[in-house]
Amino acid sequence: MNDIELTNRLIDIEMALDNQAKTIEDLSEMVVKQGKLIDHLLKQNEMLRDALSTDVVKPLSDETPPPHY
Repeated sequence: MNDIELTNRLIDIEMALDNQAKTIEDLSEMVVKQGKLIDHLLKQNEMLRDALSTDVVKPLSDETPPPHY
């Protein structure tokens, strides 16, 4: 191999490495965002379970009928 071929090959390797580094960075950011979203959804789910367990919603038998009945 001559110097030009080696230089071109090195440039190709560096470009591939740079693309992989960018992809890894993008995936890492996505994982962090999804982790935050999962934490938020878990808290929301817990709040809803707590609300349901404290009998916030009355049973249908305890509800007064609407005025048009």
